[in-house]
Amino acid sequence: MEEKWAHRADLAETAINDRHARALWSLPRTNLAVVSWPPTGKEKIFVHWHYWWQAHYLDCQIDAALRNNTKLRRQRINDTVRGIRIRNLGKLSNNRYYDDKAWLALALGRIRGLKKIAPPKRLASLERNISEGRDAQLGVLPWREGETFFNVPSNGPGAIMLAREGKISQARHIVDWIYDHLLDDEGFIMDGVRMRMNGPELVKNIHPYCQGVVLGACLEIALALRESAGLGDLERIDTVQAAEMATDTMRYITNIRGLVQAIASGMATPAGVINWPTGDGDGGLFKGILVRYLADVAVRLPADSPANRATRKLAARMVVASAESVWAHRLEVDGLPIFGSDWTTDARLPHNYGFGPTTIGEKVGIIRVAERDLSVQLSGWMLLEACARVVK
Repeated sequence: MEEKWAHRADLAETAINDRHARALWSLPRTNLAVVSWPPTGKEKIFVHWHYWWQAHYLDCQIDAALRNNTKLRRQRINDTVRGIRIRNLGKLSNNRYYDDKAWLALALGRIRGLKKIAPPKRLASLERNISEGRDAQLGVLPWREGETFFNVPSNGPGAIMLAREGKISQARHIVDWIYDHLLDDEGFIMDGVRMRMNGPELVKNIHPYCQGVVLGACLEIALALRESAGLGDLERIDTVQAAEMATDTMRYITNIRGLVQAIASGMATPAGVINWPTGDGDGGLFKGILVRYLADVAVRLPADSPANRATRKLAARMVVASAESVWAHRLEVDGLPIFGSDWTTDARLPHNYGFGPTTIGEKVGIIRVAERDLSVQLSGWMLLEACARVVK
């Protein structure tokens, strides 16, 4: 079972690297992923390059290297980091959007977990830029510099980053703010809060990746609190210690349990396949991000209570069911997979009709094929890596 999913993840990696990966402006020791396949001329030369898509491309490469740390994978990771830095035309923090920067900080931070590869030199300054971007009054991140919109796509990965840095109180403040303001009646996490002249305005949109990053943040906080207390499994400590630990951690573990249940009830089919519509463009990444953190819950949530074991099992079930479905509905071109935007229906063949600036197709509005986007294919790769991790 493990070998099957690892092999499928390898095929997804090969598909994206064959179709999308290329050197930046023909510079040696650089690599980026072209944002569509087949690409337009502007896409080939990275006029359009999507900073945060590249962060998830890097994250997927790290997933693969954690499964099998080869020299080729380490080199591609180094080349991608260099490509991102050069294409960003300056510091990695040279970006107004805190969600973009947080995604890259998370990916770069995971490089520390790989052997035989140097930790990224510019990560500390990027993390500092993000941390210092928190609003002085609210203590949470805006969507972008100078913005009065405070959303989960920035604050979720921001909280994960802070927790992994050991800044637990700051991460807890962000997650508590999210739960105080953005939890809806169905148990889902809403998008954000826009500060207007006449008061806060809720942005009630529900996105899969918002659920995912909050799962990830709650998990990192709960695990960090347990570790800082020097505690192991609940079954091995006395009741006084358990009560003290529960005071700090139970809120976040309860959040995880409730959110996994909400996702299973409202974002998945009865069989467990994530089927929330996300489309193309940025939305193409949303389901992949969700399953990344569902896999994290399935593997890392402490299995020290029946409720936690049930949550782990439910999270794993959704990851595996989604992976089975997306694989069953794939297309193949030259023996390599193309994944669908909708994980419950057959993938469509990508094309680039109608994307030239003066084509008749563009004028009459030819329907865009979501499978053309790197974001959609990265979600498929992310899903298979998540499944390979869960079935170990």
